[in-house]
Amino acid sequence: MAPIRILELRSVRGTGGGPEKTILLGAQRADPARFAVTVCYMRDLRDRDFLMDGRARELGVDYVEIEERHSFDPSIWKALRALVRERQIDIVHAHEYKSNLLTWLLAKAEGIIPLSTVHGWFGRDTWRETLYYGADKRILARYPRLIAVSSALKAELVRTGSREDRVQVIPNGIDHVRFVRQPALRPEVRRELGLADTDVAIGAVGRLEHQKRFDLLLEAFATLRAAHPQLRLLIAGDGGLKADLAERHARLGLATSCVLLGHQADVPRLHHGFDVFVQSSDGEGSPNVVLEAMALETPLVATDVGGTRDMVEDGVDGFIVPPGDVPALADAMARTVADLPAARARATHARRRIETELSFEVRMNRVEAIYEALIASTRSGRQATEKT
Repeated sequence: MAPIRILELRSVRGTGGGPEKTILLGAQRADPARFAVTVCYMRDLRDRDFLMDGRARELGVDYVEIEERHSFDPSIWKALRALVRERQIDIVHAHEYKSNLLTWLLAKAEGIIPLSTVHGWFGRDTWRETLYYGADKRILARYPRLIAVSSALKAELVRTGSREDRVQVIPNGIDHVRFVRQPALRPEVRRELGLADTDVAIGAVGRLEHQKRFDLLLEAFATLRAAHPQLRLLIAGDGGLKADLAERHARLGLATSCVLLGHQADVPRLHHGFDVFVQSSDGEGSPNVVLEAMALETPLVATDVGGTRDMVEDGVDGFIVPPGDVPALADAMARTVADLPAARARATHARRRIETELSFEVRMNRVEAIYEALIASTRSGRQATEKT
């Protein structure tokens, strides 16, 4: 039997985020005898920081770009239709509101089966985003199947019109073989980060954007410094709030205790220098940074947003705190560093979950089962139509 032909479709700027890891690794790991996967990114030619082509090349996946001169370039429609026909695509798997709309239109024009993984809706501080996200939910309600990366997202989809039986929760997974702690690296990485043996390093990773709330992390860290002078905070990432965070960093007097590391290509290596990892966001889908911390056995403090609680049991795998609550965040960090042996025991438990229910293999099996169910349903529907 011929493999099911999948087109992974996404539009993103710059370095992207967690979904890129899931999309590219999934394409690399797919069994070519069962699934022929093409990854397609719509690339805005004005974006000078775009990195998806290089990342796809490194993984050896079948990768295609459709270039657009601006966000509303109509020429991409013809290119998309041609790609679907050329590759004889069965299922288009979309990943955000722009590709969700285009995939729905492709279903009407080319007869492909539409599927979307819903990673979340962030940055609702403009009328345009509010308009786009509202329209996106109405379009998704028409899809035959949806994947939500968290229970909270499923609830939102059902609230806005999607049928509950068509929405399946599949949290992100992680490659537990690739992401594994190597204790021998710790002294070298800590030297590279300028850490002394007595320092307790709190790490954070993410785009320097409002959603990640690194401003609150800086505030929480500043409240701990007097009682815990051995603490050091290291934030890896780049983004639009870099200058604002640097100003806040200076105003809080954190020059000797906090370092903004900028973009880091090898985040897993950084974890070998961290004693604690903090995710301070006020909005997430199924945060890959949390999965990475769990896989690399870095004691975890995370905010209760998106799918975090689906992955982390509070007090068992790490500490979960309310988003936007600086005192609660500071308290959880203080409790973690006050008893690092207990924190490491929680991290060990989190690693066991990564090796089982949160492994990338388990996630892929569940997604691929949806591909097969969609194809089977479509074929049975066609046979029934032919008989009548």
